[in-house]
Amino acid sequence: MEPATGANNNKDQIVDVRSVVEAVSADDSSDAPLYKVESLCMRCGENGTTSFLFTVIPNFRKILLSAFECPHCNERNNEVQFAGELQPKGCTYRLEVPSGDPKLLNRQVVKSEFATIKIPELEFEIPPESQRGTLSTVEGILLRAADELQALQEERKRVDPQTAEAIDQFLLKLRACATGDSSFTFVLDDPSGNSFIENLFAPSLDPSLSIKSYERTPEQQSVLGYVVDSSQTGHAHDIAATNPIGPDQEQRVPHGSIGAAAGHRAIAQSNTEEISEALFRYSAPEEVMTFPSTCGTCTAKCETRMFVTNIPYFQQVIVMASTCDACGYRNSELKPGGKIPDKGKKITLCVKNVKDLSRDVIKSDTAGVKIPELELELGSGTLGGLVTTVEGLITKICESLERVHGFSFGDSHDENKKSKWLNFTASLNKLLSLEEPFTLILDDALANSFIAPVTDDMKDDHQLLFEEYERSWEQNEELGLNDIDTSSADAAYITQEMEAADKTQV
Repeated sequence: MEPATGANNNKDQIVDVRSVVEAVSADDSSDAPLYKVESLCMRCGENGTTSFLFTVIPNFRKILLSAFECPHCNERNNEVQFAGELQPKGCTYRLEVPSGDPKLLNRQVVKSEFATIKIPELEFEIPPESQRGTLSTVEGILLRAADELQALQEERKRVDPQTAEAIDQFLLKLRACATGDSSFTFVLDDPSGNSFIENLFAPSLDPSLSIKSYERTPEQQSVLGYVVDSSQTGHAHDIAATNPIGPDQEQRVPHGSIGAAAGHRAIAQSNTEEISEALFRYSAPEEVMTFPSTCGTCTAKCETRMFVTNIPYFQQVIVMASTCDACGYRNSELKPGGKIPDKGKKITLCVKNVKDLSRDVIKSDTAGVKIPELELELGSGTLGGLVTTVEGLITKICESLERVHGFSFGDSHDENKKSKWLNFTASLNKLLSLEEPFTLILDDALANSFIAPVTDDMKDDHQLLFEEYERSWEQNEELGLNDIDTSSADAAYITQEMEAADKTQV
């Protein structure tokens, strides 16, 4: 491997090789070295050249670009590999593409090496092994898939004419989708969380694009390189040897023996200062439970602490926090306690002064956020669950939008969209300076979100409004409530009550 020696050499290389890597390297001001290595061409069997460049997409990810070119058969391909960390959760992008509008196919798409692309209408799937590490558009990905299927058609017609005929019919449908002549659904599922589909209406909500985050399954964890439960049996035996209460039992520490101050310290050791101060402003934990777990980053043994507390004017919540002494990783979660509320809740706050920015905010992972003055709307699940303040929530929104829509700030974007994004981020930052009052709306279908009042009685806080509403069938369907069947459990409880009543009479 030999690095490039300067900008002049890079420009000459662009003329000779004309690959993605040299094109980026020529404009890269960080003087990142460009590496070349001799590689085997899988098409003709001769030796070609692979170029590597480590670079950063502004406000998005660190990536490794690789480009191969064979001078003998002119075979060329390029690949994108993510050099940064895996995201805490997987992500699923779902894009509804109507027919007759080919402009919607010109969306930028980043497909990582772990992502799968599906088109349910065609029962078509592009696995992670195919087009791995691709930076393209929706149209480009579909056309490339069609070309790859078309490549061996002549041989299939000689060996299996029936299969070849079926593939020809399928290619007509696939190319119709790629040209915008047919409507379809484009689903991008990535357990690593490093894939991306451009929002053409950013920073506004895209009516055709939906994004959901999810917890990875053990199988997906294994694919990403994490150690799954079957490989952690040794840790369980080690815990059993050192822990007399057993690895699967919870260690319950009574509140009376440790006191509120000790409970505060126990949680604070595994939590951020912001969350600790916000939670203990209301009440100390009645009971802290500690149980063994495994670090999601380095797979070392660690402890998770959990306690249940009540927040006045709100409800019971469960706080879980874990820390790893081996790598320093810390994680905290806030989960609602109690039963599922019968109605959803909409919280409206009119922010007028600095004190309003310091109000405590609990945003659950099912809550959406709206700021009407900026026409900003974040769907449910965006940002996950948060315990913060109004100011902290606005800051999180700024950071999330810059990360997710980082391409809008890059050199490849047109100036109009780039200027639009810069103006929007400036308007978002002005909210923190309170140049004008604004309205913050939390809409939570499960009523698990909360904004703290500044008065002892919530009725006296005229800037804060709580509204309950009946959930729609679609909301219940998305939350999985329509499929809940408790008839068997109800019948069992009734039977137990009747048996208990009969015994009492006897």
